[in-house]
Amino acid sequence: QVQLVESGGGLVQPGGSLRLSCTASGIIFVRYVMAWYRQAPGNHRELVAHITGGGEVNYEDSVKGRFTISRDNARNTMYLQMNKLKPEDTAVYVCNAGVIAGRAGDHWGQGTQVTVSS
Repeated sequence: QVQLVESGGGLVQPGGSLRLSCTASGIIFVRYVMAWYRQAPGNHRELVAHITGGGEVNYEDSVKGRFTISRDNARNTMYLQMNKLKPEDTAVYVCNAGVIAGRAGDHWGQGTQVTVSS
């Protein structure tokens, strides 16, 4: 059974930082494209960033230069380091595992709330 478990969300002031983690089980982690999506109230879910098993990355334009996606294949874990956070980054961040870069895969985590507010 595939499980993706996120952690690291919370409340942070504008300009602050958070680090999200997503730990996977039930898959051969290195074979999967891992991605972070986010969804704010009233908005569609959007792709934030993805990383291939070989480490190739891609970012949504609004987070370039502020967010860094990475993975540790030995620990079956993906990370999202978020710096210079803005109120518009407030959303539920969800981990996804798939096989095609840029396309949502079949496996989703439960999500973790990130709130950027003073």
